[in-house]
Amino acid sequence: MDFMKWLNSLDELLYEVMSWVIFFPLTLWQALLRPIDTMKEIEREAALPDDERYASVLSPPLFLALTLLLGHTVATALGQTDTIIANHHGLADLVNDNASALVLRVVVFAGFPLFLAARMVRQRHIKLDRGSLQQPFYEQCYPAAVFALGLSVGSSFGADTHEVTRMVGHWLVGLSIVNFWIVETRWFAQALSINLLRAAGNVCVGLLEGATFLFGVGFLFTR
Repeated sequence: MDFMKWLNSLDELLYEVMSWVIFFPLTLWQALLRPIDTMKEIEREAALPDDERYASVLSPPLFLALTLLLGHTVATALGQTDTIIANHHGLADLVNDNASALVLRVVVFAGFPLFLAARMVRQRHIKLDRGSLQQPFYEQCYPAAVFALGLSVGSSFGADTHEVTRMVGHWLVGLSIVNFWIVETRWFAQALSINLLRAAGNVCVGLLEGATFLFGVGFLFTR
């Protein structure tokens, strides 16, 4: 009986993992070309039962994790070693393989949707708690994943030995930052019914908080 339960669990797990092959690129394409519509769709799905959510896209945290895995795969394909794995000083000694390095990347980049979501909740004058923060955080995961992918791949290209690849990497990093800022500004303006200037100011604060978290954690693991 236990063996049959194990087989059923394996069947569900295999289907779930293989479905990523189709739904990951579809979700990435949608988040890249229609970021605002994607965030609105996730906002609407909050009213659905749990088993009916994210039927045509990957769930936000999973999408963010798989996107960072893709970025890490690009770096590995280029023959680059994660600097944190190579470093054995301080907290970096806790990160000794690709799996733990990926977990750290997910935690670090999740800081951007976390602080932007908290900013959104505060601007809506809603009490900030675990319940009010969850849905805005999920919405923010999609543009943050695109941003993280561009930053990760761009940084990997920027560290390459070929001049053209390095130039492409620098442009990709710059475009990823600008695109993320524009998408978030548009989203804040629409969600809060404010002008673009005020929206841009709120986004700048959220991005600064996320960047501070990123560099703070990075300092602890690379010093």
